[in-house]
Amino acid sequence: MVKRRALLGAGIIGAVALVASLSIAAAGSAGTAGTASPTAVAVSAQNIKPPAVANAAAIKKKFGGRSITFLGDGPVGKSHTRDVNLVKKFSQDTGIKVKLVPHPVNSSASYSQLARTFSANSSAFDVVMVDVIYTGAFAPYLYNLGRVLRKEAKLHSKGIILNDTVRGKLVAMPWFGDFGILYYRTDLLKKYGYSAPPKTWAQLGAMAQKIQDGERANNDNFYGFVYQGNAYEGLTCDALEWLASSGGGQFIDGGKVTINNPRAAAMLNLQRSWVGKITPRGVTTYEEGEAEKAFTAGNAAFMRNWPYAYAIGQEGPIKGKFDVTTLPRTGANAPVGTVGGWQLAVSSFSKQPGAAVELVRYLTSPAVERYNAIFNSNVPTIPAVAKLAAVRKVNPWLKPEIAGVKRVTRPSRYLGTKYNQGSTIIYQGVSQILNGQDANNVLPGVAQRLQRALPG
Repeated sequence: MVKRRALLGAGIIGAVALVASLSIAAAGSAGTAGTASPTAVAVSAQNIKPPAVANAAAIKKKFGGRSITFLGDGPVGKSHTRDVNLVKKFSQDTGIKVKLVPHPVNSSASYSQLARTFSANSSAFDVVMVDVIYTGAFAPYLYNLGRVLRKEAKLHSKGIILNDTVRGKLVAMPWFGDFGILYYRTDLLKKYGYSAPPKTWAQLGAMAQKIQDGERANNDNFYGFVYQGNAYEGLTCDALEWLASSGGGQFIDGGKVTINNPRAAAMLNLQRSWVGKITPRGVTTYEEGEAEKAFTAGNAAFMRNWPYAYAIGQEGPIKGKFDVTTLPRTGANAPVGTVGGWQLAVSSFSKQPGAAVELVRYLTSPAVERYNAIFNSNVPTIPAVAKLAAVRKVNPWLKPEIAGVKRVTRPSRYLGTKYNQGSTIIYQGVSQILNGQDANNVLPGVAQRLQRALPG
């Protein structure tokens, strides 16, 4: 565990570059992968098929018949179905048998699962999904992919590769990116006299209340706004957006704990005042799936979520009745979106590292990134893929005015190996506020605990 503490700092050196590169990848700026990207064709999430595995015959000759276990995505939207489809195609083409195990939906629980597995030197998983903020923490337990995937790594955004490189070793490959966005019902905005989505949090509150009041005449389950309010990592992401978009800082700024400030308290108290009014009382138990289900079922006017939910909305009762935009702000502050995303890594305890590497090579290829973006609305980490017409057609959040939103990062670069502890302090404190306590009474204690968590 001492080794893990020493290495985390190196894994998060690229935090600033990561933000820039994620913005560039999503906006589709020119990258180094132009010639490697697949040709765009008229496809949709309903008819797209998993791509063939490149060089499958050679892979089959070398690794066919071997078995590996992939700790893949949880049942959030179509993410697990995406993995099932891709793993099936990979096994058919290569003869490598892949056991797919979904990881916990909750990011905090996913971290704990990996920590337990690696601490036990377990070979239970050969390929694992790792949250973008945890690659440094798990670096000592991950296979050096730079020896075999150096060429493929050059296709991805440089900042993400920098994030995934620890002390000169590429310990993970980008799987997909993420950033927070606002979903809204276009039909309901028009119905209630609004020509555009809200630009400020105050506007969102007023619009949500008016729409909710009108819709309640026929739907008692309708609410104005839903988001990830449970006490877990997702609430840290949401709260970061609330504070950063209102001049309340980013929890820790320049190495100094800043969460206890008047603007942060005001924004958190505003969110508290909405609970049970324009948001469900149960929003304090919502994670991504609960928020997405409420919105896609037609029971909410606005939702904060990640891009994956866009594909879900296109297959249900709100198809053609919603759109996305940047999250609101206050005053002259800029709108923001929390940086998210997942990587794929090979466990250093794997008994079949060669076969595991081939699965990672396939899953992080341009062809698969194109499939993921169209089938599951996953944010490409390969700039050339983000530029494809077929990808942009089904993902309006790739428009520069949305994809170019200011990205904000969680304070992993300041908390180091104590990030998980620090995030827990943050989301537990915010949860107390959402459940009724005044932010002015909660934030001083949160700040004190965060200060104690800061290394050195």
